[in-house]
Amino acid sequence: MKKLFKILGVLAGGLLLLAIGFFAFVSITWNKTFEAPYPEVSISTDSTVLARGQYLVYGPAHCATCHIDPNDFEAMSRGEKVPVAGGGEIIIPPGVFKARNLTPDVETGIGALTNEEVARVMRYGVGHDGRVIFPFMPFENMTEADLNAIISFLRSQPPVSNKIEPTQYDFLGKVVLALGMIKPIEPSSAPKKALQQEVSVVYGEYLANSVTNCVGCHSPRDLNSGEFTGPKFSGGLAFEEPLGTFTTPNLTPDPETGLLATWNEETFVKRLKGGLIHEGTPMPWSSFAMMDEVDIRAIYMYLNSLDPVKNKIEQTVALRVENPK
Repeated sequence: MKKLFKILGVLAGGLLLLAIGFFAFVSITWNKTFEAPYPEVSISTDSTVLARGQYLVYGPAHCATCHIDPNDFEAMSRGEKVPVAGGGEIIIPPGVFKARNLTPDVETGIGALTNEEVARVMRYGVGHDGRVIFPFMPFENMTEADLNAIISFLRSQPPVSNKIEPTQYDFLGKVVLALGMIKPIEPSSAPKKALQQEVSVVYGEYLANSVTNCVGCHSPRDLNSGEFTGPKFSGGLAFEEPLGTFTTPNLTPDPETGLLATWNEETFVKRLKGGLIHEGTPMPWSSFAMMDEVDIRAIYMYLNSLDPVKNKIEQTVALRVENPK
């Protein structure tokens, strides 16, 4: 028995040393920095370009869903162009992610950053200080015209002084970073210069994958690393929110389990233009309600062109009931 206790003690000591070593490794290496190219940016004051940038920020790219004061959300939902001065939070297992101030304020916004530094964040997910940013913004394949339009619009806005505290990583988040599970993103090919806004599969594919991020939420993913774990657009990603659990539906045209099997084009347009129904949902309904019908119909056409994937989602919304009687 003494021999057994001795063996167990040695094992426990070894495990403790391993745990201490791993903790030290994570503490030393999690705050990595990366190199990434600086995209060329062409800033414009042309009213058409600024209008496109404003449309993307408040509409399909839904920057305003996160990069505004939460107290301004209702006003934004009514169509008011509230300042994108930061303040939103995304709370997932790796930590609490803070949406920064996007106004050109020099001290608290993007005023001290170059246009190329801003573009690098959007295109590669690398901050001005070399830190990697979790892949919340799927803009690596955004066209040059749209990327320029967004930055041009942001530069044209009045500066708002609003200091945003840095993102707070918990130990799991630091482990993910230390192990290199989050790396800079890269365009899958040379980004196109521009695309014609039209009801087409090509334009719908661009929007769904590179602007609206339908693919990011309506696909099985590991929320710790952001890696896709199943067929894209097949749904099933569950978001545990304070008011309930929201599970994304299958957007492929599977006749038995796909959402579009029961939604025609007009139903799809009406729903996206209809805005928010359930409080607490991670879906940016308010921003999507501002989308042009051409964009919505293009996305619908693209989704119907996908290969059907059988993936039945039993319940998309499960709200929590407080103080049930």
